[in-house]
Amino acid sequence: MLIALVLEGAFGWPDRLHARIGHPVAWLGALIDRLERRWNRPGDSDGRRLVLGGVVVAITLAAAVLPALALAALIPGGWVGALLTGLVAAPLVAGRSLHVHVARVARPLLASDLAGARGAVTMIVGRDPTRLGEPGVARAALESLAENASDGVVAPVFWGVIFGLPGIAGYKAINTLDSMIGHRSDRHLHFGRIAARLDDLANLIPARLTGLAFCAVAGRPRTALRVMLQDARAHRSPNAGWPEAAMAGALGVRLSGPRVYGDRISDEPWLNEAAPDPAPRDLRRGLRLYLRAMAGLALALAALAAF
Repeated sequence: MLIALVLEGAFGWPDRLHARIGHPVAWLGALIDRLERRWNRPGDSDGRRLVLGGVVVAITLAAAVLPALALAALIPGGWVGALLTGLVAAPLVAGRSLHVHVARVARPLLASDLAGARGAVTMIVGRDPTRLGEPGVARAALESLAENASDGVVAPVFWGVIFGLPGIAGYKAINTLDSMIGHRSDRHLHFGRIAARLDDLANLIPARLTGLAFCAVAGRPRTALRVMLQDARAHRSPNAGWPEAAMAGALGVRLSGPRVYGDRISDEPWLNEAAPDPAPRDLRRGLRLYLRAMAGLALALAALAAF
């Protein structure tokens, strides 16, 4: 997993390769989309949609885990096996791509190009960008950075450390299922319930580890830890509040709060409410905090490997 983290951080997923074959997560997404369109019928009862949603979860997990088990059985041991495993696992870690997407928001925001920053932030959050001023854009990007540091980097690495290739592949299947059908909308409330609950369980430990990682590398670790412990449980998500509250405490800004999705207002509680709204420079500080935390993760993996 250390090799996977380093390879993805250095090279990402090459554009030429993406143009030729797509991306493994996109393959899973295509499967989920096809099954959802076929089996999630509005006329069905809630119970039937719940069961069929569970079947989609089982099929997607099998499609991810069984090939990973086969590959793991074929890969030799020793350093050659470690290198091959890291190479195969690297596309399932999103450390570099997360930094790239958030940096695309930070650059125009720091240049006072609000329109450009709004356009970039729509690639990582679902809220209405026309309602966002500079603090709103910075807040949305920081929240996405914090939450996806857990979902996209720490959690896949965590499950890869425990179960190897099948662990990281299985986690990516669960997380992709949640992102596609684990919503609270009328269409997915029952069909995606199992996917959403499974994702909550899979991220229970990684989300808290991510929060602790942010606290450990913060300039004010005690403050960050206090805010995380005080405010994380106020978040609507059982997991996202931990890295987001830690990020808020580490930077000395407030995050979350009310936001607009289309024509709907979501009245979310504030994290670190007494602090000021984030400024454009705080987004740059957040990216630096993220890089320090990921470097800490790499050092922790190196220590585990040496031990």
